[in-house]
Amino acid sequence: MNISVELTFSPLQDDFEDHIINFIKSLRVSGLTILENPLSTQVFGEYDTVMKVLNAEVKTAFELMDKGLLFMKIVKSDRSDYEPHF
Repeated sequence: MNISVELTFSPLQDDFEDHIINFIKSLRVSGLTILENPLSTQVFGEYDTVMKVLNAEVKTAFELMDKGLLFMKIVKSDRSDYEPHF
């Protein structure tokens, strides 16, 4: 089963940029399809693989900061080829 996940990672501390950059870089080398925009990072792939990667990378990111939050939306389908038609 393929999924699409939208992530908004928000470290709640002054040095937030480095934490976001490191999190995104770790997702890029995962082998998953990753799309980025100024507001979120989207991850696409097979459910078990995506969740395994996210479990490890979110845990690592949280361990490296004092306070933070992560918004996550999961869609049951691979939406990586979505193009608006308007």
